[in-house]
Amino acid sequence: MTTPDKKPAPRNRTLSVSPDEKAVLMQRLVDLQQLADHGSFTDRTVNADLMAALPLLPDHFADLVIIDPPYNLTKDFNGNKFTSRSEADYAAYLRQWLPQVVAKLKDGGSLYLCGDWKCTAALQEALSEHLHIINRITWQREKGRGALNNWKNCMEDIWFAVKDPRHYYFDVEAVKMKRRVVAPYRVGGKPKDWDETDDGNYRTTYPSNFWDDISVPFWSMPENTDHPTQKPEKLIAKLILASSRQGDMVFDPFLGSGTTSVVAKKLGRHFCGVEINTDYCCWAEKRLAMASTDSTIQGFSDGVFWERNSTPQQKKTRPRTTPTDNQTIILYG
Repeated sequence: MTTPDKKPAPRNRTLSVSPDEKAVLMQRLVDLQQLADHGSFTDRTVNADLMAALPLLPDHFADLVIIDPPYNLTKDFNGNKFTSRSEADYAAYLRQWLPQVVAKLKDGGSLYLCGDWKCTAALQEALSEHLHIINRITWQREKGRGALNNWKNCMEDIWFAVKDPRHYYFDVEAVKMKRRVVAPYRVGGKPKDWDETDDGNYRTTYPSNFWDDISVPFWSMPENTDHPTQKPEKLIAKLILASSRQGDMVFDPFLGSGTTSVVAKKLGRHFCGVEINTDYCCWAEKRLAMASTDSTIQGFSDGVFWERNSTPQQKKTRPRTTPTDNQTIILYG
């Protein structure tokens, strides 16, 4: 975690939380006792162990569930260490919590489950026991060094599933892509299925299940945190826009640094996230406060998703939702 006594590089925009800020942010978190006594979870961050929190959350409350669980890798999550295990043991781990998470989904809701090549087969099998799998999204995670004795791992999967394949919401118009036109084709001297602009030649296209336009958060991006497996806001925005409406409830049972809640807020949805690590919860709350004054999402502008490194200069827009108590902007210094 970035600390205030360690001065970052001038262009480093990685989020940091001072001890004074943490004391304020912790007051916004919901613990198990508050969850049990008041049932307060709408637009809140629940700081608790997932297995303890799930029985206190009502069934069928979420329109959309986005799950980014620990992959079958040894990873240290700010002191909470997840250890790689056998395929059978990892499958058993998934079955400990997945049925209870699925129970939180509304009948017409959708669920997305993230994974990598090593655990994706186990994810598919466990998910198919409870929901109908509609598709598998593969996205290019272009980050990290190459491997000397293997192919560089730069792809991850997201399994898309629903309760009823005949009845679920999907808005393809909300997730169209803007792509550069490499070989412009004209008819009668006019562009054919593409637009000629001062910024270049572009074509608006429908999305596929392979995404190569995602930038993994890094130190010069304002959304970046020190979380080891943080998902990009642009990635989560596609899921939320495609599979939920304005005002819907988005639930993330492994919230991490808060990306799902932050993007849901920026896009006018309600949210609930569960995260066991208190520092991560505070990062999420600070990002939510920042989202009250800046609802931009890198790579998403003018209602379309742009190719990586091709987005025009974005203008900051006012938030689409009225801040609640836990969304009030924090002023420091």
